[in-house]
Amino acid sequence: MKRIALLGMPNTGKSTLFNRMTGGAARVGNWPGITVELLSGKILLGDDMVEIIDLPGIYDLHGYSDDEQVVRHFLHDNVPDLALVILNTTQIERQMSLLLQLKLLDINLVVMLNMADEAKKFGISVDTAKMSALLELPIFMLSAKYGSGYPEALQAVTRALRYPTPGMAEHLRSQLEQDRHIEAEMARVLKHTVQVPARLSDRLTEKLDSVLLHPWLGLPIFFAVMYLLFQGIFIFGQPLQNGIAAAFNWLRESALVPLLASLPHTVQGLLLDGIYNGVATVAAFVPIIILFFLFMAMIEDSGYLSRAAFLMDALMAHLGLDGRGFVMLLMGFGCNVPALMGTRVMRSRSMRLLTMLVIPFSLCSARLQVFIFFTAALFSPRAAPVVLFSLYLFSFATAILTALIFKNRFKNNEPFVLELPPYRFPTLRQMVLRGWLEVRHFLRRASKFIVAGVVMVWLLTHLPLSAVPAGPDTLAGMIGGALQPLFAPIGINQQLTIALIFGFIAKEIVIGALAVIYGLSGTALGSAIGQQLDWVQAYSFMLFTLLYTPCLATVATLQSESKQTRFTLLSLAWSLGLAWLVSFLFYQGARALGY
Repeated sequence: MKRIALLGMPNTGKSTLFNRMTGGAARVGNWPGITVELLSGKILLGDDMVEIIDLPGIYDLHGYSDDEQVVRHFLHDNVPDLALVILNTTQIERQMSLLLQLKLLDINLVVMLNMADEAKKFGISVDTAKMSALLELPIFMLSAKYGSGYPEALQAVTRALRYPTPGMAEHLRSQLEQDRHIEAEMARVLKHTVQVPARLSDRLTEKLDSVLLHPWLGLPIFFAVMYLLFQGIFIFGQPLQNGIAAAFNWLRESALVPLLASLPHTVQGLLLDGIYNGVATVAAFVPIIILFFLFMAMIEDSGYLSRAAFLMDALMAHLGLDGRGFVMLLMGFGCNVPALMGTRVMRSRSMRLLTMLVIPFSLCSARLQVFIFFTAALFSPRAAPVVLFSLYLFSFATAILTALIFKNRFKNNEPFVLELPPYRFPTLRQMVLRGWLEVRHFLRRASKFIVAGVVMVWLLTHLPLSAVPAGPDTLAGMIGGALQPLFAPIGINQQLTIALIFGFIAKEIVIGALAVIYGLSGTALGSAIGQQLDWVQAYSFMLFTLLYTPCLATVATLQSESKQTRFTLLSLAWSLGLAWLVSFLFYQGARALGY
């Protein structure tokens, strides 16, 4: 099978082109010679089935950041049949150097000058025919976002695959000689092919930045935007969630109960009260997860997150971090794992470790399911978004506290350079594709963790068979009773304790576990928990869920990215201890005030 590698600097639209080419049919896999996972997808080009590999964005092939080393190792150990180089046309004078570095490697190249729509708006024109002649490379203008120029570029890629790759040059020139050649070649090509106005202007960007980057108004506006995002999730997501929960309940009572009536009572309980209730309760949150990622895609792809990083850089500098650390925290809202992997762009190992220490406190989408369930069960529709927003503030606060405590242990002096992209609005296709990818990821986790988790919870709450289900004589009751002296001071009962234990595997299991423990699902489960707990217990439980040890996938990523077992154990011990302390202070403080 032939292989195409996508190469380019960050923020060139490389991932957008990858999604357009593969249609989102991507997988994550390991590659020989490197220890990280890369995204790949298979498509049919002409008569050949071709694998597309999306490599990390890099600024310099000769750099020494983790991402730059990953790319070099990949090209060395997995020479592609074709390298597809994506450049941002609006920044071509800065990005040409990477193309010329790649050209020296003597591999098949096709060049895509992306963001042609923005270049036209800025008045930038590129003579692709002359540039192609000077570089002796096929070069095409396109907009990966809107698809203009894409069919012609795809035909060129298909043609280029007919020729064998020359292979890596065995003895590359020294880096000094390469850099001198690149500098002269870049000046020659740009002089004859690119016309850039004396000043690139975008009045809308300037007007928006004058408000959104205001030294006093910028941060309040950012937190207001995030608050509105949570309001939107509740307003639009909760009716959908209730509708799906009702549909699952109807399916259970009208179809599954009669169908399984002839089976032994124990088997019925496992299938209905265990697997079905657990999975159905978790699956009801799919619409909310879709909405969350659709809204986050709008904010992220618009260019606003880069500005949030710029606003937060001064504060983050006092914490031993920089604006990129704040961006990683925001990425962690979706999932902690890619946020941890995103720290590879940091050259300073100390800054990278400190950033990885704070990322697990990001309120990921798996925790979001738990919090939406509890806020809907115990708080009014008006108070629920405020409660959820307060948990995000706690997330930021604990990350800041962690950085303050450990910044002297992980000192760094790496300068922070941030490029602010122009404002863009993602297309409907981009947002739908993003939502689908996240739902597919959720369904994969459901098949791997949630089903196994709820089966284990059912067994613990029903064995031995002579005991009352979920009673103190079951295995779950014994475990909960043994741990009760630890959790009673923070208001967490035995049932919630069992759910927390399984939440260490994957936070999505927490709600499914509660459905199995109580033998209920949907709104009935929410009502039962609402009658058993008051708001102080519920909020203490949510605080502990927010801060305690992350899921197994995050722990594994911490270990693989840090390559230090001691660091991983430090992260686990600190998060668990901080979770108990914060919940203890809140719960005991609220009780002391008479709540």
